[in-house]
Amino acid sequence: MFMDKNLKQQLDGDTSGLLTYEYIANNIDNIDVVLPQLIDNIIKVDHSGQFVVSTARYLNAIDADKYANSIDLLVKAAIIKDRDRAYLPGLIASIWGDDYKERATELVAHDDNFRRIYKRLYPVGI
Repeated sequence: MFMDKNLKQQLDGDTSGLLTYEYIANNIDNIDVVLPQLIDNIIKVDHSGQFVVSTARYLNAIDADKYANSIDLLVKAAIIKDRDRAYLPGLIASIWGDDYKERATELVAHDDNFRRIYKRLYPVGI
């Protein structure tokens, strides 16, 4: 299913990802059908990774299993977009837990997204 005309017009004005993030947060109970398009939009317009990361963290907190595919796409986009590593530290702890450093060897071996973020945050630590 596609976004209705009003939503598409509203999100066409999103230049940072904030409008899309707010839409997702405010409509979480009825966005499942349009979520893939919302994820595509936020990835397209968020150049710093701030709202991509916020959306991944939010969806993970709401229901990590249900939103696993969307979270995966958002994490992959965050790795590319957050070149300054401003948002990745919060993302890694939110997705993999506060004890991720203690489990880093195991996580690096089994999760490519974790490995890529960990390598970016701790370039000598792997």
